[in-house]
Parts: sequence; C-alpha cells; structure tokens
Amino acid sequence: MDLSYHVLIVDDVIDNIQVAMNILKEDGYNFSFATSGNEALELMEKQHFDIVLLDVMMPGITGFEVCKVMKKIERLKNIPVIFLTAKTDADAISEGFNSGAADYLIKPFHANELLMRVKNHLELYMAKETLRHHNIELQAKIDHQEKRLLTELEENQKEIIYLLTGLMESSSDETGKHIRRVAEYSRLLAHYHPSLDKEDEETIAHAAPMHDIGKISISREILHKPGKLDANEFEIMKTHTTKGHEFLRHSQRHILKAADVIAMQHHEKWDGTGYPQALGGEEIHLYGRIVAVADVFDALTHKREYKEAWSVERAVDYIKEQRGLHFDPLLVDIFLEHVDEFIAIKNM
Repeated sequence: MDLSYHVLIVDDVIDNIQVAMNILKEDGYNFSFATSGNEALELMEKQHFDIVLLDVMMPGITGFEVCKVMKKIERLKNIPVIFLTAKTDADAISEGFNSGAADYLIKPFHANELLMRVKNHLELYMAKETLRHHNIELQAKIDHQEKRLLTELEENQKEIIYLLTGLMESSSDETGKHIRRVAEYSRLLAHYHPSLDKEDEETIAHAAPMHDIGKISISREILHKPGKLDANEFEIMKTHTTKGHEFLRHSQRHILKAADVIAMQHHEKWDGTGYPQALGGEEIHLYGRIVAVADVFDALTHKREYKEAWSVERAVDYIKEQRGLHFDPLLVDIFLEHVDEFIAIKNM
C-alpha cells in the first residue's frame, strides 16, 4: 500500500478514532484525526487528505454538514467521504449519500469491511485523479498534435476502463466474463440497429463494461447476499446507478460520457417503471436501452449467488414477454431476429 495516502478520521469519541486507526494501520496509511466537524474543516484547509472517515453526530456541525461544505470547495469536492455511524435508519442513509458521501458504514463494522472499502475508494479516487491530470496535460498539447493526441486520449479512456473493470471484478458481484459478454451483446445490438453506425458500435462496446461501476460503493453483504434484498437493502443497491454517474459525469471524453449514460440509465424501463429517474420510451438514451437488454439476458442465463441460471429458452421467452414493458420493442425484435448470435456469445 502506498504510504503517501493520508486518512482523516473525524469522531467526537477518541476510542472510535483509535479503533479505526488500529484496523487501518496494517495497510501503512498516514493518519490525522479531529473530534468535531469544525476542527476537521480547519485541518482540511491546511493539509491534503486522500479520504475522510466521518462520524455523523458530533458537537457543533454534523458530519452531513461537513460533507456538504466539502462538496462546495473545489480543492475538497472530489475527496471520498465514508460515513462511519451508528445511525441505521433509511432517512439517515439517504441523507448521507445526498450530502455527497462515497459510502456509508454502520457501526459496529467488520475490520475487513472497513479495510476493503477504504482501499477501493482510494483506488477509485486515484484513478479519477489520474484521468483528470491526463486530460489536463493532453489538452495543453492538442493545438499542435490534435490527431495523435485524440487517438491517445481514446486509448487512455480504454485503459482507464480496463483498470476500473478489473477493480469492479475484484470487489463486486461482477465477473470478467459477464462484463465481456455484456459488451459483445451490446456491440451486436448496436451493429444491427438502423440508426447507429460503426463509431456507435465501437463506443458502446467500450463503454458497456462500466454499466455497474457504481457497485463499488455497495457493501459486500448486500452484493453477495444469497437471498432476496429487503426494502432498505434494495434502496441502497439502486444507488449504484447514481453513484456510477457521480464517478463518471465530469469527463468530457466520448467513451466515458457514454459510460456515464449507461451507468445511470441501464435500469430504466421502456414503460417508465425503472430507476433511478423513472424515464420511459425514448427518454431513455439508446445506449442505456441497449445495455438493459444485454445485461438482463446475461444475468438470466448465468448463475448468481441469489439464483440458478435460467435456460436459454426461458430467458428468450422473458425478453419477448417484456417487449414494450421493460425493453425497447425494436431492440427486442433485433434480439429475436439474431438470437443465435446472442447464444453464441452467451457460450463464450
């Protein structure tokens, strides 16, 4: 672990700070701590931190208010914040994410859970900062080397996506094969869609693997729960769409912008009953509609921790039944017309 990572722990109970430090010290982080929200903000004015572990209920301003202040300050707004709190109600969890937090852990938490979540968010933060610095440096040269640099930018985007999908495979319920199959199904649907061209086909194939990047922010207990999620857990699971959007939305590069759209909209439904925005019909971007079909077909036909794999016949019937409900009717028609090609990808 990189010893330069600097962690700020904010809690009005010193024992809680010590517990977090004892858990994280084996990874070699540098630590600072504060016992109030105001003290934390004063420290952030003077020092750089790579991640903030923040209690909610403290003297003076709350952790929610600290997080909101950070998100308004250019130098602080991208630093990941993880709430460590005993507040378990749905309203508090929702307020935590709405204030701009990257994650929300409920006390008492497992040591391995804290270690993994801090590690994941640091890696995401560093990947995002690396991408930002790459873009700044490359943009400065673009007037003189436009053609070569545009190619290089695209390759950088692809490399970042490759690195992030590797991280997603290691920490979520996604597998490398699932990610690759969804990309190939999406490429196939784009190939046969009458309004898309070769550039669209390539863009969606490279962007589709990022559809569930927001799951990095979901706890392993929820991601790997063997049974049905309860209402609270499902609400948290649904935030992977908006968290993915939060991570990707600042990029102006076309592949990452496409990935942003896909991450945000691949759970919307044609009839308007999906999430997170309840969009309907052509309000949903075509890329999001395409990945919706690809993701569901692959999820149905492969085993997950909470279900057995469906037969291809049953999955195809389901896609057909959901024509005009969950899925864009034209995309279902394309899928059915070329189903043998989809089955060939399914067997990869």
